[in-house]
Amino acid sequence: MTAVLADAVDPADPTPPPAIAPLAWAPWLLAVACGVTVANLVYAQPLTGPIGAALGLPAAARGLIVTLPQAGYGLSLLLIVPLADLLENRRLVLTLLLLELVCLLALSFAARPVTFLGLAFLVGLNAAVVQVLLPYVTYLVPEADRGRAVATVVSGIMFGIMLARPLSSLVADLWSWRVMFRISAILMTVLALVLRLVLPKRLPAPGLTYPTLLRSMGEIFFSTELLRRRALYHACLFAAFSAFWTAAPLWLSGRQFGLSQGGVAGIALAGVAGALAPPLASRLVDHGLTRHGTVAAMLLVVAAFAVSMLARDGSSVAIGVVVLAAIILDAAVSANMVFGQRAIYALAAEQRSRLNGLYMATFFTGGAIGSALSGWAFARYGWGAVALLGAGLPLLALAYLATERRRDRAI
Repeated sequence: MTAVLADAVDPADPTPPPAIAPLAWAPWLLAVACGVTVANLVYAQPLTGPIGAALGLPAAARGLIVTLPQAGYGLSLLLIVPLADLLENRRLVLTLLLLELVCLLALSFAARPVTFLGLAFLVGLNAAVVQVLLPYVTYLVPEADRGRAVATVVSGIMFGIMLARPLSSLVADLWSWRVMFRISAILMTVLALVLRLVLPKRLPAPGLTYPTLLRSMGEIFFSTELLRRRALYHACLFAAFSAFWTAAPLWLSGRQFGLSQGGVAGIALAGVAGALAPPLASRLVDHGLTRHGTVAAMLLVVAAFAVSMLARDGSSVAIGVVVLAAIILDAAVSANMVFGQRAIYALAAEQRSRLNGLYMATFFTGGAIGSALSGWAFARYGWGAVALLGAGLPLLALAYLATERRRDRAI
């Protein structure tokens, strides 16, 4: 990180950073980069059984395999992502990618639970490079194209999250879970080389120091109603999303359906269709329908859990119902993410990385809470309790949205 700090903007230098020439292909490149990187947070989710068995990790503690990368990611959103408002962005991106590939490679050789869990936390910490790249795209395209560019990158992120589960299950079936992390380390190496060659430098505006940057985070959150609302709306929806995908593999592999790991992976793969929603969400934003789209996304999440309750047996029809619920859920959450990020990116450009970090940290906290509550609810009461939890969270968000003042209804 020392090399990165050398690129910090001099607070005493009043010279504004140079403008970046628009790059038409930037959204597609960064969509791939973000999708490949964010997948590192998800690869272990369907593999907690074989990983825990290989490491001798007690069954009660195997949830840490998924929780610790998310915890590292959440911490990085608050401590590392804001550095994009202080340091030269390309150098920061490359440093985090190089650290990520080292941690992934070491993770694939870990033989002790403590070693694995510590490295998993660091993988999550460095994976927050995704949230440096996401606002980066807004500097690389004309303002008129910003909505479509953000939607493209968000689609890449959602595809990465959704494809990671079936991919890691397939690789583990063919070889082993360790191979998945080695493949990912190779992908990080290729990604770092490509971005080093084609990504332009971006210097943030001068005038900040790191302590000032961190102090400003709380001030920005509590003084920016649009940010708070958008973050809390999506926290509720992402908590429902996490609740579904935490309990669904247990439900599908249990007595009712009896699916193998490959069968569960197939349903997760079908849910990828929901990642096609961001372009439609972007068009709604462009037509001034953000609020209407947000309400629709919340109601669709409720509908997804209601649909899942129609799967009352283990038949192929019931499996089709679960697939439909997964597609509706994934589409609604993906769309709402676009609504939120497009809204906060319309705020102060010099704070964009901090705004994005606060937004992401808030809704990932919601996701962690949703996962924890879902696991408990399923263990105690079964899928019905998970469905009630998942439907209740967007209804809570909808009640909060109803308190918007009339002048704020554009958000």
